[in-house]
Amino acid sequence: MSSQKRVKDPQAQKRTSQVNDSYQTNLAGEEKDLDDSKHSLNDEQDSPEDYGHADDQGEDALQIAVRYFEKDSAKTSQSKDKILEKHLKTVENVAWKNGLAPEEIDVLLNVALNGKFGSAVNTRILKCMIPTTLISEDSVVKAVSWLCVGKCSGSTKVLFYRWLVAMFDFIDHKDQINLLYGFFFASLQDDALCPYVCHLLYLLTKKENVKPFRVRKLLDLQAKMGMQPHLQALLSLYKFFAPTLISVSLPARKKIYFKNSENLWKAALFAVRQRNQGPPPEPLKLMLGPGQVRPLKRKWNSYSVIPVLNSSSCIKECGKKEMTLSDYLSSNESFPLEQLKSFPQLLQNIHCLELPSQMGAVLNNSLLLHYLNCVKDESILLRLYHWLSQTLQEECIWYKMNNYEHGKQFTNFLDTIIRAQCFLQEGFYSCETFLYKSLPLWDGFCCRSQFLQLVTWIPFSSFSEMKPLLFDHLAQLFFTSTIYFKCSVLQCLKELLQNWLLWLSADIHMKPVMNSPLETTLGGSMNSVSELIHYVGQLSITAMRLENNSTFLLHFILDFYEKVCDIYINYNLPLVVLFPPGIFYSALLSLDSSILNQLCYIMHRYRNNLTAAKKNELVQKTKSEFNFSSKTYQEFNHYLTAMVGCLWTSKPFQKGLYIDPEVLEKAGIAEYKNSLNVVHHPALLSYAVSFLLQEWPEERTVSVSSIRGKKWNWYLDYLFSEGLQGLKLFIRSSIHHSSVPSESLNCSQH
Repeated sequence: MSSQKRVKDPQAQKRTSQVNDSYQTNLAGEEKDLDDSKHSLNDEQDSPEDYGHADDQGEDALQIAVRYFEKDSAKTSQSKDKILEKHLKTVENVAWKNGLAPEEIDVLLNVALNGKFGSAVNTRILKCMIPTTLISEDSVVKAVSWLCVGKCSGSTKVLFYRWLVAMFDFIDHKDQINLLYGFFFASLQDDALCPYVCHLLYLLTKKENVKPFRVRKLLDLQAKMGMQPHLQALLSLYKFFAPTLISVSLPARKKIYFKNSENLWKAALFAVRQRNQGPPPEPLKLMLGPGQVRPLKRKWNSYSVIPVLNSSSCIKECGKKEMTLSDYLSSNESFPLEQLKSFPQLLQNIHCLELPSQMGAVLNNSLLLHYLNCVKDESILLRLYHWLSQTLQEECIWYKMNNYEHGKQFTNFLDTIIRAQCFLQEGFYSCETFLYKSLPLWDGFCCRSQFLQLVTWIPFSSFSEMKPLLFDHLAQLFFTSTIYFKCSVLQCLKELLQNWLLWLSADIHMKPVMNSPLETTLGGSMNSVSELIHYVGQLSITAMRLENNSTFLLHFILDFYEKVCDIYINYNLPLVVLFPPGIFYSALLSLDSSILNQLCYIMHRYRNNLTAAKKNELVQKTKSEFNFSSKTYQEFNHYLTAMVGCLWTSKPFQKGLYIDPEVLEKAGIAEYKNSLNVVHHPALLSYAVSFLLQEWPEERTVSVSSIRGKKWNWYLDYLFSEGLQGLKLFIRSSIHHSSVPSESLNCSQH
């Protein structure tokens, strides 16, 4: 097999450097027997022009080195030859500093796998296979063909597969590589290669690749090797595409099945992107079509985590003439993503789109997110989730031992993910896994807003499984942080509940697109939602004690229960969960009128939901698992009686509450049972005074006890005009104007 002739890259010759005054890159995670391949580069403090001159010299030396490996390497038999070492160091230095062009990678891959050199040299070459932009699919196919010759060592094969997985998103096409699926699958027989081949197959697998004989082979390997994570990953994917072929039980929850194969190239890839990537666009608000926004000016050494959108198969004819739909149907070419500008254009060409090699690029493009939502291709989502998993783990700044150098860049990355999730109205499983792994290390301060927004988009699953992984750690931060953090967490949990309710109300009777962890009945789903609500109730009670019954905190707690009280009617789900007594009585006896008004509105909505549930039960006349227990009705009636007593009849707490008479006597309110109503309630007393001063300004003394009879009705109209709409709804729905509590809801069960 002859090596491909290298074509000179004029752009590569003009490549200039954009690094800091002090720059150093080290390859991480190298093995002991490869220690001699570790290098570091330190640049002197020079001007950008000096950097450019040095790079030009490096490019000239690189061209000589690549020609040497391409043409003259056959004459060299000793790996310690001085000329070989000189050219090898040149390739390493340029690759680690600037990356290699596609044609350079093509030549050096052939050299590394054709067996002309020993394992040490081949390993050093493979470790510096760092692309500047993309890797040609033809280069990968030719490299794989060298594996059939059997001239390279086992360690070189392992490193090649690791490289192939790490650079998967840099390969410009995947069609020819997918044709080699059978060859890769046969390589599973090698125990050393098996984890990395499984990872590659996981990225390549499509529905047509799943065959019965391959399922049997994987099951045989699992029986031989045990429950290995990489085999479980591939079997789980096969089970999604062909559930009837696999009867064994597999873990339902998504998790990280593979070790990070990119560790060897991580530092170098980061440095190359930092130097060679153009200024990233300003984070956009996702709309129906891509916005035309000028990029922000950034520092010359800035770096964007999100790849630039680049079509993997942009053909030359597309630049010469506009192709019609019939042109694309008659040809096998895919529509170039660079020309996708509008939603009608997406609809016209949706059958011939090919997503970019680097899947992260779709996060900034609303049209491609529409495409993801419409196509529902598992392999596409797996590629995106894989990219997200690796990038989140590598870019997370609190994994880097207090290295906050790239904090702003990581924050922007999280903002982009959150915008994409909001646009799709769906959470990414990769983000859920990231939260589980990173929460124990999170300080509660860094990227707080982004972190809590990620929590709100966690896909619905069993609360009992999530609690030790997420909510127990979150509770520790909640109790030890400021009141503002507590309010942020409560707001976050309210949005999480809302997303879960929307998901359940829309999709509970439909099969999910992904292999969802929710494999349970509607009753099991309602239990998870109920457990989340009770969890928030426990947090709220403890937080109120810690913050001395803060009104500010109580607002956020009641905001959460405004969502809870309407589950039955608004989301058509058979669930009603009341707030705990500690929250109810804190709100009922609050000195803040807005808190009392909010409580009245929540009680009004609870009444409507329970009434609707009772009517539904009477219409059905059957006992089902979703009939509410009498305890729920009794608890509501108890709350209702207490509220009517405090706001209307001046007979509060006749049941269930005892106060020592000595305490009341010392407080001077021994007749407290006759001291609470809509006039004398502490939260409404100022309104009563304002009402009297406004209606009878000539009176020298103000006596709120004079509000009775007609004045009482006028006073109620005054309260309603002041914006207390919750109080208005509660009084009109729950209180009869005969000055007695309304008749309680019948709690007998039919």
